[in-house]
Amino acid sequence: MSENKIYCTCCGEEIFEDELCYIDDKPYCQMCYDELSCVCDVCGTTFLFSENRGNDSMYLCPNCYDSYYFTCADCGEVVPREHIYYDSDDNCYCRECYYKNHDERIIHDYGYKPDPIFYGSGRYIGVELEIDEGDDHEENAEKILSVANKDKEHIYIKNDGSLDEGMEIVSHPMTLDYHTYKMPWQAVLSKALERGYLSHKTSTCGLHCHVDRLSLGDTYDEQEKTIGKILFIIERFWDEFLKFSRRTEYQMNRWAARYGFKEKPHQVLHNAKNSNLGRYACVNLNNKDTIEFRMWRGTLKYNTFIATLQMVETICSVAYSISEEELESLSWFKFIDMIDYPELIRYLKERRLYPNEPVNTEEEM
Repeated sequence: MSENKIYCTCCGEEIFEDELCYIDDKPYCQMCYDELSCVCDVCGTTFLFSENRGNDSMYLCPNCYDSYYFTCADCGEVVPREHIYYDSDDNCYCRECYYKNHDERIIHDYGYKPDPIFYGSGRYIGVELEIDEGDDHEENAEKILSVANKDKEHIYIKNDGSLDEGMEIVSHPMTLDYHTYKMPWQAVLSKALERGYLSHKTSTCGLHCHVDRLSLGDTYDEQEKTIGKILFIIERFWDEFLKFSRRTEYQMNRWAARYGFKEKPHQVLHNAKNSNLGRYACVNLNNKDTIEFRMWRGTLKYNTFIATLQMVETICSVAYSISEEELESLSWFKFIDMIDYPELIRYLKERRLYPNEPVNTEEEM
């Protein structure tokens, strides 16, 4: 070959000056260059596609991959190094695979979110119950889990930075019937009390209920309409729900603030979506798949606990089935007249929210 001629590293053809391209200081013709090269999405360097350490949607040169990324040992996804999760053998995983397959801790980080397991068939309610004032968390959590998950994985337990010496008990999504008749909540609450925890008798604990959006309508617009009616019911009967919640106005404003009453359900929804409350609202609308009722104070008293879930189910059922015209003329007494859950009726009587003789009230815990 003549020293004055330059040949393509790939195809061997002579390259004319106007078609000369370089990759790693090696000459390529324009056709081979276009076919074989890519540009690193991090540093902008052109390199051979065969050396791409990223994926089809992200090109990474070897240097940038080694400096800033890793590959999950389970799923093979390329993940930024600041998102590495290590197991006990120092293997590296992405967040999802780590929490799904390799997190052996009893009390998980606050951000832990496993794939949901659905129990029952119908409207699903997921519970987050905060408990506080306890010690020896790992041992206590293990005892609570052994009661709840004896036959099936019903709950998991997370840390919560808003608690002093406590944790958060989180259920998988369950229908109200499953919560009531198959989930051993009474044993779980009793075990938490036995291990020294409290919920109502703290300044920190709440009982949050997630409801799946799909149960609120067949289409997005139908779901939005039902959510507007849910917010309307809560705003219309705010004083009653404040009493029901066992929270003070200060606590409600801090953890579950109201959006404000409007004359029509869609106006309440519009007001909610344009508020700056974030998730610290009476009904948190920031989740993609659920709405979250955040108003209720925590409790380890079973009747109060199950009555709260029944109230959430009642609010959703009424909002789903009633017309806007009927809703706008609805009174509190007409609303509670639709209730036939004995635990909820008893709790309403305890809170002086039912038009019958009040009943003796057991101490909240």
